Amino acid sequence: MTLTLTVSDDVRALAPGFTHLAIEATGLVNGPSTDESSALLDDAARRLTERLGGRAPHEDPHMAAWREAYTAFGSKPSRTRNSAEALAKRALSDAGLPRINLLVDLYNAISVAHLIPVGGEDTDRIQGGMRLVRATGDEEFVTVAAGERAIEHPDTGEVVWCDDAGVTCRRWNWRQGPRTRLTEDTVRAVFLLESLAPMPVADLERAGAELAELLEKFSPGARISVRAPE
Repeated sequence: MTLTLTVSDDVRALAPGFTHLAIEATGLVNGPSTDESSALLDDAARRLTERLGGRAPHEDPHMAAWREAYTAFGSKPSRTRNSAEALAKRALSDAGLPRINLLVDLYNAISVAHLIPVGGEDTDRIQGGMRLVRATGDEEFVTVAAGERAIEHPDTGEVVWCDDAGVTCRRWNWRQGPRTRLTEDTVRAVFLLESLAPMPVADLERAGAELAELLEKFSPGARISVRAPE
């Protein structure tokens, strides 16, 4: 069954140039990071370096647009970076990109190579549809603090992804909650690629096509569908 994804009018008014593409997949095979997925991350860092040409990630026009969007809903983009900028900064550091698990490595590689926020959610852990909204501040975001379950509430007006159970990702794509993240047991997932003007829609579609190809390669026989940008 196709997962319902909606973007509220308030978010569209905040960022008229926002577009997202969804890839739904079933029959996935996940597991620990491999030499092959690690090599993809290394290659993504190389592609990022070429793309930036000596600039810092936040100087890229697409990342600058995300900083403006974060500022518009009251977040400080230099402190809470969008996921693509945070990964890019990590890729260019001595620490390099983290190795999480196979599926996360794949979408992180696409995020870094194309400098575009990409997230993955375990469809079996999502309750109802997913909505991108401006928070009231009453929503619950279940996370982990000091090894213990903790509940946070988003700021009023903060852009969040949520489902019927609560917030799944805070500050648009800054921090994903553990409830719906991809684990080594994940077999069904939705991957969200998000862009803002001035990134051309064709660039978003190319990134999505590359991720779909990687999912097919690493999970032979998986059923994958790509939903046009919205």
